[in-house]
Amino acid sequence: MSRYLLAIDQGTTSSRAIIFDAHGELVALAQQEFRQYFPKDGWVEHDASEIWDSTLSVCREALRRCGAEPADLVGIGITNQRETTVIWDRESGKPIHKAIVWQDRRTASVCTKLRQDGHEALVVERSGLLIDPYFSATKIAWLLDNVEGARARAEAGELAFGTIDSWLLWNLTAGAHHRTDATNASRTALFNIHKQAWDPELLRLFRVPEALLPEVLDCAADFGVTDGRLFGGPVRIAGVAGDQQAALIGQACFEPGMAKTTYGTGCFLVLNTGSNAVRSENRLLTTVAYRLKGQTSYAIEGSIFVAGAAMQWLRDGLRLISDASESQSYASQVGANNSVYMVPAFTGLGAPHWDPNARGAIFGLTRDTGIGEIVTAGLQSVCYQTKDLVRAIRNDGARIESLRVDGGMAVNDWVMQFLADILNVPVDRPRVTETTALGAAYLAGLQTGVFESVDDIAALWAREREFRSEMKPALRESLYAGWLDAVERVCNS
Repeated sequence: MSRYLLAIDQGTTSSRAIIFDAHGELVALAQQEFRQYFPKDGWVEHDASEIWDSTLSVCREALRRCGAEPADLVGIGITNQRETTVIWDRESGKPIHKAIVWQDRRTASVCTKLRQDGHEALVVERSGLLIDPYFSATKIAWLLDNVEGARARAEAGELAFGTIDSWLLWNLTAGAHHRTDATNASRTALFNIHKQAWDPELLRLFRVPEALLPEVLDCAADFGVTDGRLFGGPVRIAGVAGDQQAALIGQACFEPGMAKTTYGTGCFLVLNTGSNAVRSENRLLTTVAYRLKGQTSYAIEGSIFVAGAAMQWLRDGLRLISDASESQSYASQVGANNSVYMVPAFTGLGAPHWDPNARGAIFGLTRDTGIGEIVTAGLQSVCYQTKDLVRAIRNDGARIESLRVDGGMAVNDWVMQFLADILNVPVDRPRVTETTALGAAYLAGLQTGVFESVDDIAALWAREREFRSEMKPALRESLYAGWLDAVERVCNS
């Protein structure tokens, strides 16, 4: 009898495969990093073929580690870095160019022109998103305009566009299915989140041929069956969601008002708003939280471009640490009252600033500033940016009573305590912190009958630790004022 769920968690810096049992317990994990390409300032690319190869490799390795055969798998769930854009040839299956990553800012001038021409109101109304290089629409147009012959071939139906989930699904099914789910579709700026369909006006605005686009399904659906040659037998693909929505599901935030924040390469705060697509007045995003059995739940989202990537930069770029785990020791020595501020605007600033031209900076350096202060400032920058999002959400009239956290940085006790201190909100860390992959597994389990409803999933969530604020209000206000001053300097430089 089949007993496992395989989650493919395709992220910005690595591909992972995690096998869970029917109780949501982690059974096996395999991970593989892949290369990042930075061809110009503010440009970020991936090789989509490398992504597929690494994904296939970790799936096989995870199966090997738990001694599972394809027949032991109930189904596969896919979760992915969102907005990253791939266009490939439908006949050969080969990408026409490297994938343009969600962090990439090459279309900033195009976005500025579209805003100046008064198009943002339409985009916000239909897609819930702002006009920004972050989203897929202008990336697609750039590829069609800059790869020779691509636009004509796209209009002729010879090419396919997909976010990473679609690209993986295409390869897993040997080209049999060109599909995506409602959450990933909602991140393209081409999808009408109210009508749940590709929007003809948005397609015209961004000059994207409809022939490029995948079919949009619910998050738990029959997406296809894997080519039997990949794993030694066919497996159902039964769930797909973008990484932040998958984490919302993995954190069992199914009730309106529940919120989670994920600390991976970036940081993303998502607040469930139920059947109400709440429009933010503070430049946050309205997006699809999930769509199940044809019913759409919405969310407000705040997106931070650099979180764990700041630690990666301190490790690989400046070589101040050899491993991210060292950061907790440095921060414990320095303490929260750190006068050094790092604004990690390496690819611009996300919500609520949305400044694609901002660049990173470190402020408050003195003669006695050392590695510890800079590393601590990197950790604190993640918490300060989270406070920016919480403040914006509160200004929109929403209340956050507590915050469920996950992702790589969530295991850092110092960061989580500082987060609770600076937010003055309880921070709940779950027993299983692999919630993004867990959410994908849950979706596959819903479709295949492992779980009867989201109530079954919610019953599995368990807290590992709660962090409560211990900081005096005066220090909290002083530290955050210093952060706001640093951000203002970066945005006005």
